Amino acid sequence: MARLHGRTGRLYADFTSGGAAAAAPVASLSNWSVSFTSPKVNVTSLGDQNQQYVAGLPDSSGSFSGFYDEGAASAYAASIDTSANSARSFYLYPTTNSTSVYWFGTAYFDASYSAGVDGAIELTGDWSAASNVIAVGVT
Repeated sequence: MARLHGRTGRLYADFTSGGAAAAAPVASLSNWSVSFTSPKVNVTSLGDQNQQYVAGLPDSSGSFSGFYDEGAASAYAASIDTSANSARSFYLYPTTNSTSVYWFGTAYFDASYSAGVDGAIELTGDWSAASNVIAVGVT
């Protein structure tokens, strides 16, 4: 498999009020990340030659950042929705040159906005899995 440049990556998410729409491209992003971790529990016993661990359930989470776009669906609506059905669908493509490789699931989103006198209004956000995060075509 070839190495890829990040410029064609894309996060699709449902940021509409109420979260009942199809996931759409999140406008004006410049970065995204996805993380897969598992907690390690120390099970070292007397007489072991080194520490030993067992792994717990895996976790999926990530972040994104970019610029505020007043003409686009805002992460704000998703971040303040705390209803029972507030998880939003998402798709994360490492590159849109090949739509056969991606992760998808539902997640809870958080968003922050910041601005300064010398720059653009910036958006940063995080997400945490609300369902299984499925890898398609990812090796």
